[in-house]
Amino acid sequence: MSTIDIIKQRYQHLQSNNGSSALTPIEQNAFDAFNQLGIPTVKHEEWKYTRISSVFNKEYTYPEGIPSFSQNDLDAVRLPGHETVNELVFVNGLYSKEFSTIRSADLTVISLDEATKNEYRELVLEHLGCSSKYINDGLNALNTAFAAEGVFIHIKKGKRIEHPVYIYNITDARTTSILAQPRTLIYIAENAQVIFAEIYSTLGVSESFTNQVTEAVVEKDAAVEYYKIQNDASHSNQVNTTHIRQVGKSLVNTVTVSLNGGIVRNNLTIAMEAEFSESHFYGLYFLKGKTHIDNHTVVDNAKPHCFSNELYKGVIDDDATAVFNGKIFVQRDAQKTNAFQSNKNILLSDNATVNTKPQLEIFADDVKCSHGCTVGQLDEEGLFYMRSRGISERA
Repeated sequence: MSTIDIIKQRYQHLQSNNGSSALTPIEQNAFDAFNQLGIPTVKHEEWKYTRISSVFNKEYTYPEGIPSFSQNDLDAVRLPGHETVNELVFVNGLYSKEFSTIRSADLTVISLDEATKNEYRELVLEHLGCSSKYINDGLNALNTAFAAEGVFIHIKKGKRIEHPVYIYNITDARTTSILAQPRTLIYIAENAQVIFAEIYSTLGVSESFTNQVTEAVVEKDAAVEYYKIQNDASHSNQVNTTHIRQVGKSLVNTVTVSLNGGIVRNNLTIAMEAEFSESHFYGLYFLKGKTHIDNHTVVDNAKPHCFSNELYKGVIDDDATAVFNGKIFVQRDAQKTNAFQSNKNILLSDNATVNTKPQLEIFADDVKCSHGCTVGQLDEEGLFYMRSRGISERA
């Protein structure tokens, strides 16, 4: 049975078991979109340099529950400082309340299905699925088709979460190849502050594919920092979509560090929907072996007086490949926008490859915007200086 057939079978099974809920229409529309759009191929302009369709030629298991995961397994991948933070643990894409630790009283973590049955119902129905406006492909739709298995995170109004939130995405591929689909909707209320740090780890030597979607809504005077660290095994692949909407004047900082993996695609979108919003996002990819990292970013300036600054840097060695595609949109009403974008790359071997494409689409006439990219080798004078100080050429 192919992976696509397994996905369809699992979808029908979940729908028959869950019955009708507030999320059912959203899931059905998304599943119909997935059947229509399919898996992206290189014929899609946005996927020109990333061959994700080949991943689906392999056989994956779509787990129905959390396997024989233990505390020792979690301890092996924990980040420094875990003793004093909030820890959210996802195993094979499913949230594990058993292994998670919530230390902050103002942090709420519940399933999306449960959130539609209490005071968060309107928030979920209003904001869930907004990423599809910018990421309109079959993989985003596929994740949304299983949204009921996702998680809703709420930060209370006027509260500062003193303990950072660590998010562990763990794939247990010790006995079989795994397809995981974590889904998260985050709502940061007015004047709230929070820091997220997210990592990815695969247990075992079987293949794994993670199709993740995280959507965040940031209200007025809120501040968010989001760190993502990708240093997984070479047999693990992932498509990671992070969609952030600044619906009130707010500050958002994101950092994406990509070090290792198989095929890794990052879709980062920031929609600046309120005046005087500010965002900074930084990326570092330091690649070797046959790792492929594809960073696609979008900044949509919908309102005036907003500021964004984007800087991505990459160092590529061996047979590794990197892709950077950054888009800045300045809408007609977004006067007085300041938006800056830069991508810098160094190639350390003759076989290393980078494809970079910074883009601006400006429909306003009173703005300050710039974009650029560089691709090159190590500076010869700098290399000579280091060698003259006793550092070998290989080092």
